[in-house]
Amino acid sequence: MLPEFLQFLQFLFSGLTVGATYALSALGFNLIYNASNVINFAQGEFIMLGGMLAVFFTEAGLHWSLAFALAVIIPTLIGILIEKLTIEPVKNADTVTLIIITIGVSLVIRGLVQVGLDKNVHSLPPFSDHAPISILGATLVIQSVWVLLITAVVVLLLWFFFSRTLAGKAILATAYNQVASLLVGISTSRVLMVSFAMAAALGALGGIIITPITLTSYDVGIMLGLKGFVAAVVGGLGNGLGAVLGGLLVGILEAMGAGYISSAYKDAIPFVLILLILFVRPQGLLSGRSTERV
Repeated sequence: MLPEFLQFLQFLFSGLTVGATYALSALGFNLIYNASNVINFAQGEFIMLGGMLAVFFTEAGLHWSLAFALAVIIPTLIGILIEKLTIEPVKNADTVTLIIITIGVSLVIRGLVQVGLDKNVHSLPPFSDHAPISILGATLVIQSVWVLLITAVVVLLLWFFFSRTLAGKAILATAYNQVASLLVGISTSRVLMVSFAMAAALGALGGIIITPITLTSYDVGIMLGLKGFVAAVVGGLGNGLGAVLGGLLVGILEAMGAGYISSAYKDAIPFVLILLILFVRPQGLLSGRSTERV
């Protein structure tokens, strides 16, 4: 097998792994945007909270299943609290005001974690201790398999939720037309609350599954959230499938750039990509909100 091809595969596996986390973050952005037109720049802090709380509860001696459950439940409750205390009272404010509020919330969360937990860098052990998998000569660590499988399961569950349940169809209806949704009895305020809860849960889950690979600390949410936003815009803000594809694309291009150019430019690549997309195809790869009958 050619060394160049093996190197390409290795970069591809790395990009798919981190891209799956960006996809979960992008899905969180889309959920809230569809429900309220709000761009939630606190989404990255939910990723950070998931990883940090999983480490905290694990080191406190809790079984991993309980530790991970709490690391998802607590950010979910925080997401609901954020929506009720900061977004709902001013939900008719202009977009810029709402964005500034979410940035402020992000700073508060980061500060509280910095003071309440610590400033150190942490990691989690891999979910299983199996040997790495060899695919065409390239190595895929078992935690990457967990990341990809869990992301795939989450995407399937979201598809089922939005296509087969009344609650999911209510969220789609609200995304399509809030006034019409109110007229048929859908509580748009409840939809917004559920959207914040689901976005927080998705972010926290992403933080848990990626921490064994990339480490976590109180300030990792900034870049992870921004890259999730880039993925959402690249895929088409408001489009679920676009968020997944955008996340994977951002992750792959980031890994390829770091491998073939320089790791010093790794964090700049997603932002170069979003500039190209905004110039060439502003609606994203799969365009924005999809309109469908519900």
